[in-house]
Amino acid sequence: MSAPKRVKRPISGWVVLNKPYDMTSTQAVGKLRWLYSAAKAGHAGTLDPLATGILPVALGEATKAVPQVQDGTKIYRFAIAWGSATTTDDTEGAVIATSDVRPDRAALEAILPQFTGTILQRPPIYSALKIDGERAYDLARAGETVTLEPREIVVDAITLVEHGPEQSMLEVSCGKGTYVRSLARDIAEALGTRGHVSLLHRAAVGPFTDADAVTIEQLEALDQDGRDSLLKPVWAGFADLPEIRLDPHQANGVRHGNPVLLTGAGAPVSLDECWASHKGEVLATGWVEFGQFRPRRVFN
Repeated sequence: MSAPKRVKRPISGWVVLNKPYDMTSTQAVGKLRWLYSAAKAGHAGTLDPLATGILPVALGEATKAVPQVQDGTKIYRFAIAWGSATTTDDTEGAVIATSDVRPDRAALEAILPQFTGTILQRPPIYSALKIDGERAYDLARAGETVTLEPREIVVDAITLVEHGPEQSMLEVSCGKGTYVRSLARDIAEALGTRGHVSLLHRAAVGPFTDADAVTIEQLEALDQDGRDSLLKPVWAGFADLPEIRLDPHQANGVRHGNPVLLTGAGAPVSLDECWASHKGEVLATGWVEFGQFRPRRVFN
């Protein structure tokens, strides 16, 4: 006799997961969706299987907030292994080039400013980017020649944490679309050597950091109530955005997708992006134009 089918719950909120090594982001979301018996789940930003760290997993209505979190600043700690380049720009790929050059600390620190600000970056061929509808990594694994055009990215800061002759540890704060594997490859090439990522940990995504993170093992050790107590509210994904608090009449209008006039001495006249609430609950994301809050995405 087969086991009874699990009932999916309409539960909403964020699980800030410290994704383990050698697990895909999709596998991690599937595991959490099962643990929470959630009807709906997604994640805010793919993390490589060989990387660890912050994977914000959205349940229920929090999935509507994924774009805001995904667009937030990310912080990575990563190690560059000097002397060899690989097909994947990390330890998973085959070595395709080597060099005997080992940069010293002064040379490495001197070149880092070249990789800050708005720069052009060529993504790794083993990436989830699509070419004519196909994932680049699928084409690369099939032996096809993959060519990806450089893309504009924003690197807020990059610092050297620890330096050694065979490996150096760095920390980078960057915007959406940055590939740390490409950053390591390009830094090595700029120093006249070769390199690849040998360790990668994401320490922050938007408002979520290592301090918020839980592991799968911690969640598995709890009962359903215990796991639910670790859920962060939907609005936690908007911690970096202005909040507009609405009265009952305004809230009713926004629930129906209508713009509402903001009143009061402190009411904003213009905001590019914000979120509206009523009695602490998320109503919608949107923007303010000519003193009106205009909903973009309404929450149930």
